[in-house]
Amino acid sequence: MSGKAPFNVRSAVADTFAMVIFCFITGMVIEVFVSGMSFQQSLASRTLAIPVNIAIAWPYGVFRDMVIRQGTRLSGSGWMKGVSDMAAYVLFQSPVYACILWVVGADMDQIATAVASNAFVSGPLGLVYGQFLEKCRRLFRVPGYYQQA
Repeated sequence: MSGKAPFNVRSAVADTFAMVIFCFITGMVIEVFVSGMSFQQSLASRTLAIPVNIAIAWPYGVFRDMVIRQGTRLSGSGWMKGVSDMAAYVLFQSPVYACILWVVGADMDQIATAVASNAFVSGPLGLVYGQFLEKCRRLFRVPGYYQQA
């Protein structure tokens, strides 16, 4: 997609749906199985993350689209879109995630481990999330996406 993204209700709903589902699942897996947080801590974190994810979903989608547009200016290859997805995910999500963990009472070691782990796996996560987001945009018939299906 090119140009600046205007507000679109379908896009906002698709982006919100994608972010809430994706972040709940991946966040819980990382927090419990990698960071050593208890299931209760992770559930609290994921519950707090829902309204946060609702608030940031559309801005993230706009940010991601902008990062991809900038990346394709450097190279139109498929690998550049992947690099752009990775960069967008890490740059946007890491500070938000650290704040959520701090609010739910994770200690600094847990926060550092969770954010570093998330940043480390954000390459694949950013790629997978980018594909999931685009599928959700097609599912919700977002203009510019559903025509490509």
